[in-house]
Amino acid sequence: MAKYCDFCGRGPVAGNAVSHSNRHTRRRWNINLQTVRVDAGDGEIFKARICTKCLRSGFVKRATANAN
Repeated sequence: MAKYCDFCGRGPVAGNAVSHSNRHTRRRWNINLQTVRVDAGDGEIFKARICTKCLRSGFVKRATANAN
């Protein structure tokens, strides 16, 4: 499964891991994705993979456990 946020589209970033001896090896920084139940607002609830940055900032409204 792709490591991209369904809401903002953020994904992994590539770069170099630099050791103490200044050797460079390629590495990736993956984002923290969580599978959450999202409330679409019109009574529809669906699952999406959302990054924790979007969850913390309140861009996505999580569905409550008793909302049916």
